Amino acid sequence: MNTLTTTQELDSARNFYRGQKLPKPALKIMDAATAEIENSAVANHALRLGNIAPDFILADVDGRGVRLYTELERGPVVLVFYRGGWCPYCNIHLRGFQKSLADFKAAGAQVVAISPQLPDQSLSTQERAELAFPVLSDVGLGTARAFGLAFELPKALLDLYADFDVSLDKSNGVEGAKELPMPATFVIRADRTIAYARVDADYTRRSEPLEVLNLVLKLNNVTA
Repeated sequence: MNTLTTTQELDSARNFYRGQKLPKPALKIMDAATAEIENSAVANHALRLGNIAPDFILADVDGRGVRLYTELERGPVVLVFYRGGWCPYCNIHLRGFQKSLADFKAAGAQVVAISPQLPDQSLSTQERAELAFPVLSDVGLGTARAFGLAFELPKALLDLYADFDVSLDKSNGVEGAKELPMPATFVIRADRTIAYARVDADYTRRSEPLEVLNLVLKLNNVTA
C-alpha cells in the first residue's frame, strides 16, 4: 500500500527525472526557464489570501459549463490549476487530491481542477488518473490570467517540449500556444474570499493535499 504523501511522491519523481530520466542539456534548459520565472517575480501578480476570487464559467469534460459562484453556494471550493495531463508532476498532484476526495467532501468542500487543455484532453487526464472531481478546460487561459497565473514560456523550453512530443498547440487548441498557468492551489470560502493561496514558479513543487484538507476542516469546524 502506498503511504507516501503527495509531497514525497513529487520529491521521488523529481529525483528520478533529474537523476535518471532527463539528459543534462534538457535539465539545463528547464532550470534556466524556472529561474527566469522566479526572477521575474511573475508569481507576485497572483491572487492572494483575502482577495475576492473572480467568477468564471468553464466547460467540464462533457462540455457542461461549471460556474464558480454557483458551486460556492454549496460550500468552499478547492481550485487546483495544473499545466496539463502531459506533465507527470501535475498527475501526481491531482491524484493526491483524489486520494483525499472523500475527506474533502465530508468537510463540505469541492475539489475542482483547471488547465488550458481542450475538453477531450481533460477527459483523458481525468480517466487516466481516475479523478472523480470536475476537470475544467480554460482554453486561452482567461481564468488563469484572472487569477494572475498565466505566463509565457521561453522559446528554448517550447522547443524542448516539441522535442519531447509535447504540443501545446494540440493539447490546448491554440495555434502558436506559448502560455501556461503556474501550478497553484486556492481554497475559496463560500463568501468568495480566498482562504488559501499557493503559487509555484517551480512546477515540480506543489501544495500538499493533506495540508489543504486540514485548512478546509478548520474553516468548517469539522473534526478529522
